[in-house]
Parts: sequence; C-alpha cells; structure tokens
Amino acid sequence: MHVKFCGFTQLDDVNTAVQLGADAVGLVFYPPSPRAVTVSQAKALVKRIPAFVSVVALVVNMADNELVELAHQVPFDIIQFHGDETPEQCQQLAYAVNKRWMKALRINAETDTLESVNNRIDRFAAAGASSILLDAYHPHKYGGTGARFDWSLIPKDSSLPIILAGGLNADNVADLLDMPIYGVDVSGGIEYDKGKKDAAKMRAFMKAVGK
Repeated sequence: MHVKFCGFTQLDDVNTAVQLGADAVGLVFYPPSPRAVTVSQAKALVKRIPAFVSVVALVVNMADNELVELAHQVPFDIIQFHGDETPEQCQQLAYAVNKRWMKALRINAETDTLESVNNRIDRFAAAGASSILLDAYHPHKYGGTGARFDWSLIPKDSSLPIILAGGLNADNVADLLDMPIYGVDVSGGIEYDKGKKDAAKMRAFMKAVGK
C-alpha cells in the first residue's frame, strides 16, 4: 500500500513523514484551504524532501499561467487536480508544465454508481492521467472534509490505479488492505490541527498499513 500524507505546512512534520517512509508528500496550493502554503513556504518544505519521495502539488481550478509560474518556482513532481477540471483541461495544463498528473473525483453515494465512477475514470485515463483519487463529495468543499464515501463504489476493474482519500485514519485504513486500490491519501486523520501533523498519528497510520 502506497501512502501519501497531504496538507503540510511545517518543516518538522515533513521530516517526520519522510522518516516514517511516506511515499509522497502533498502541498496544497489553494488559498481558501486552511492547509494552503505560499510559494516561499513550499520552497522551504520541498528542500527537506529527499529523492524517491514524490512531491505532489494539489491545485483547484488553477489558471494555466498560475500553474506555469508555480512550476517555475517550486520543484514538484506530480499535479493533483482537485477541482472541476475536465479531462481535456487537465491534459492541457499538465502538458504546459510537462508534469505527470492525477485527478481527484468526489464520489456522491446519492448519484454515483459503479458504472458512472468507472466511466469518469476512463475519461481521465484517456486524457493521460497517471492515477485517479477518489474522495468524498461535499457540495461546497473540494476535499479535506474528513468524511468517507461509500467504499462499495470503489471499482474493482479501474482503468487507472486508484488512490483513496476521505476520512482515513489509523483505525480504519487497515480495512482497505484487501481492496483494489493502489494507495491512500490522508490529511486530517494525522493532524492535531489543520495543517499541523501529529507524529504519533502518522506513526500509527504507517504501522496500520504495514509500512
């Protein structure tokens, strides 16, 4: 199970995540988020992330010129599109900065079915996504809600590797070990406050996934 810890704002937290063996570190470039970082903050954090640990830039409906400027200033590895971006927009934006990318899909148990989820994934796969991230739907928030969605809507035959997010913590992540997913993405479940990680919770989470 691959693990991404997301929403870092503190250097000590990044160091702890790396020491614990996190596969990826996520930085949020969405100003309304309580976990958002500035370019200068991001530069300082990325300096502490060694090779073989991926840096993921989470963006929400970011304009192409803003993304190009961000890529020029912050050395990230992967874009995580977490807004309303279409497959075509993701493809165009990622091409502009020559980065690999994944798309977050917010899953709504009231309107989504396995077929609709698979169809949405297929569209992003055709546009060149490297993975898909499934998160809980909220009408006014682009993730970071701490809520779970109905895990029965996780496809078993996805055309892209699935990363699961939404309401994960050390107590429930072990339930995912037999599910058809590539990795997990956690933020609130390893925090004591927004953007501030709890070392004990991070350690317990990694232990729960067998890291």
